[in-house]
Amino acid sequence: MSTKLFLQYPKCSTCRNVSKWLKHNNIEVESRDITTDNPTRKELAAWIKKSGLPVSRFFNTSGRIYKEQNLKDKVKTASENELIDILASNGMVVKRPLVITGDLVLVGFNEEEWADKLK
Repeated sequence: MSTKLFLQYPKCSTCRNVSKWLKHNNIEVESRDITTDNPTRKELAAWIKKSGLPVSRFFNTSGRIYKEQNLKDKVKTASENELIDILASNGMVVKRPLVITGDLVLVGFNEEEWADKLK
């Protein structure tokens, strides 16, 4: 399988737990801090398309920025291009953790799904 990119925020407890889970399951990943190396617009557009998920699934809905900027309403009305621009503007707006491989995008941690698709 191709290289797996693991996008995470090191201070996020879920991300830390997933990192341990990946190590425990001998799943090698290239780790990337989403706050210091934010996904680009081009990357996000490709990942959203590849995932088959709506762009709204890529938003960190429990994050401070999401709430402060009232993105809940914007996600319902903005175009996909506008939403991708918002995601590309700040890594803290992006749902995490993410794993991206050549043919797979996993958004948010679901242990059963990750085990099925990564092992």
